[in-house]
Amino acid sequence: MNIANHLMFTDGSSLGNPGPGGWGAVLVIGNKIVVELGGAEKHTTNNRMELLAAIEGLRRLEREPGNVSIFTDSTYVRKGATEWVHGWMKRGWKTMAKTDVENKDLWSDLIEQLEYRHKVGKVLWTHVPGHSGVAGNERCDEIATGYASGDLPGLFNGDLSDYAIDILNIAIDEQKAEAHSSGKSRSREKAYSYLSLVEGKVMRHLTWPECEKRVRGKSGVKYKKALSIADERKILKSWGVKDEI
Repeated sequence: MNIANHLMFTDGSSLGNPGPGGWGAVLVIGNKIVVELGGAEKHTTNNRMELLAAIEGLRRLEREPGNVSIFTDSTYVRKGATEWVHGWMKRGWKTMAKTDVENKDLWSDLIEQLEYRHKVGKVLWTHVPGHSGVAGNERCDEIATGYASGDLPGLFNGDLSDYAIDILNIAIDEQKAEAHSSGKSRSREKAYSYLSLVEGKVMRHLTWPECEKRVRGKSGVKYKKALSIADERKILKSWGVKDEI
């Protein structure tokens, strides 16, 4: 059994795809130190933020030899790094459909970091379901979404004994995982409308960009995709407002 000297949790987020985005990483170095990292970009995609989180996490660990266990909820990053990239590089950064590989610049950076890491230790990839109660993944999500929305979180850098989060607990909460899976299914369904609540006033939008424009950069707002008129009423009721738009 491989034992990791360091743990790395990563996540990325974008409000719209593309849209304003953020990334977050939490490192547990040598089972002694916790380092939180994060950043933002004004116009990006979720996949680019997922990649950047992994890149910056590995970059911070350059001075720390040993095995690294990476926990991510991004199949795109995990499979890309362990399976797909080999074919891409053989084909000159082309997909099997002979199209250019998206995000080649970041993939190149990630491969460079992984090649260096393999000289000083092993890389162990673990996929965790998003929002499944894994403390490190949940914290990375908070950091990433905070940066994406402009609500910058405070980042911890200090002794593991002083860290308030149970970061070493990687147990999955099956109920949370199932609820999140249902939410992902919802996200793939066609929108009937998008609702936004800003300063107590509700508006209906036909497209996500319209909704995003209204809520971007504002605090205390609410917004959600509705799948039907009945779903609209359910959302408005949960917000505590009348079903009149």
